[in-house]
Amino acid sequence: MKSIKRCQQIITFFLLIFIAGMIVLVLKINKNAPFYMSHSSNYELGMVYDRNGEVLFDGMGKESYPDNYFIDVGNLIGDDKGQMENTLVAKNIDKLNNYSFSAGLVKEGGKAAIYTTLNHKANRAVYDAYMGAKGCAVAYNYKTGDLLVCTSLPSLDPTKGYANIDSMESGTLISKAMYGTVPGSTQKVSTVISALEIMGSDKLFSKSFNCTGHYTNLSGKVIDCHNSAGHGVQNIQQAVENSCNPFFAQLIEDSDMPLEKVKSMYSKLGYAVSDNDVEKEIEYFDIDGIQCEKASAKLTDSTDFNTQWSCIGQSETLVSPMQLMMWQSAVANETGKMTMPHIISRVTDVYGENTETASTEYSNVLFSPSTASTVKQILMTNAENHYQWSVPGYKIGIKSGTAQVKDGAEENALLVGFVDDPANPIAFCVLLENKYSTPAVAENILTVMLNNLCT
Repeated sequence: MKSIKRCQQIITFFLLIFIAGMIVLVLKINKNAPFYMSHSSNYELGMVYDRNGEVLFDGMGKESYPDNYFIDVGNLIGDDKGQMENTLVAKNIDKLNNYSFSAGLVKEGGKAAIYTTLNHKANRAVYDAYMGAKGCAVAYNYKTGDLLVCTSLPSLDPTKGYANIDSMESGTLISKAMYGTVPGSTQKVSTVISALEIMGSDKLFSKSFNCTGHYTNLSGKVIDCHNSAGHGVQNIQQAVENSCNPFFAQLIEDSDMPLEKVKSMYSKLGYAVSDNDVEKEIEYFDIDGIQCEKASAKLTDSTDFNTQWSCIGQSETLVSPMQLMMWQSAVANETGKMTMPHIISRVTDVYGENTETASTEYSNVLFSPSTASTVKQILMTNAENHYQWSVPGYKIGIKSGTAQVKDGAEENALLVGFVDDPANPIAFCVLLENKYSTPAVAENILTVMLNNLCT
């Protein structure tokens, strides 16, 4: 009798394991089936929409659109053709599949869709403001993390196909906002943040350095200023407003700015910091599946020419426009924490039911609230003194940058900053490549962006 009961218990145990295994298998198939279907030859993709319901991607080409209707966001949204890998569709294609394990493939009426935070109208206006020039512009709500603008030039309308892919300009198939660029003097914001964290506001503002147009550093190398006549004796506020290179070179050499602490602060901000010539593997962070390159800088010695230029925004320093914008959120919110950007607002399945809904997320504390408040005031004072006419009608904080690229043959213009308005909490970064080759102006591009975003 005992042996029979024991056998019954063993059989029951294995039956329970079998049933549990089957439940797990069914759940796994139900979850992963759309992914495998989206990579098969028999699939039906849904739509991608902007925040106002405008189509950004038509999975199966069900509707017709004007020529180049998608060109302003073409290399960000992408398509399912496999030519653009680091795009919203490529990284989230399983979410667009009108297939479920229970319903099968829904050819008509499937409601799988991605609803984004993007403003298509604003993106197109910004794209047009470039007047055919190259570069990128990105803006988001620094309270919620909603990415509003992310346009990159040159671009393409994915619906036109890739027959001419071999003749496309470099950068056409990527969103430049996600990749490192020479930051120019926008890098000085990171250096000011580091200085405030290392020595404090009182000590930093008590320091002054002289600019004669050139500075011979402690290793005997010359750091030139863009103003060959020099700026004279300046404090930190004046140096930021004048974007004075000799001031920042002397700041990096200052005994109150130990390089090890600068490196530590850069790392905390999210830079991949190296101190030798050994190339490191590029590091990334993730925005709804899309990879964004992390900032990087080479810092070896505080008296070293290239180290000083790295802290000024040249040499081997690279930062993506996306990350430049994100740091501004930590300043504008006066928390020292970045608001993490997201592109996807919500996702619906084949039945139209929400399967994902975005929420606001923040980074760890990068720097103190007091540092954030001080930097905010520095940037807003800069705007009040220098940008009231070029970016009219907005209360902003801003820092410009001129980045020498291609061995100094070209100069890029950058603007980073934020709108100090509770109704329009927008942080931004504008990159205009080869600025002397185009009638487009970075300040005009920014003004068009804000005019189309601010209510």
